[in-house]
Amino acid sequence: MEVALTALTWVFLGLGSILMIVGGVGVLRLPDFFSRMHGAGLTDTMGAGLILIGLMFESGLSAPTVRLVMILLFLWYTSPVGGHALAKAALSSGVQPIQDGEKR
Repeated sequence: MEVALTALTWVFLGLGSILMIVGGVGVLRLPDFFSRMHGAGLTDTMGAGLILIGLMFESGLSAPTVRLVMILLFLWYTSPVGGHALAKAALSSGVQPIQDGEKR
């Protein structure tokens, strides 16, 4: 049982790390502000979420698991709200998204 739990921990930590790297590359490589926000959102929600779930498997049923759940719920609530507020602020300040076929 412990070996399976450790393997599950490493799977979640690995997947979360891969999503963090993909999101970081997306922030660096995507062409405009709104596309980069997508990469950052992927890093915030899925990457950090999978890493926190992996840490929950490692810590078992204990007080740190409760704290990790609270951190995960806080991230899942604040990240989309922050992304929405950032996009709305960018639109109201005149930043326009790239449309289909348009090059910059």
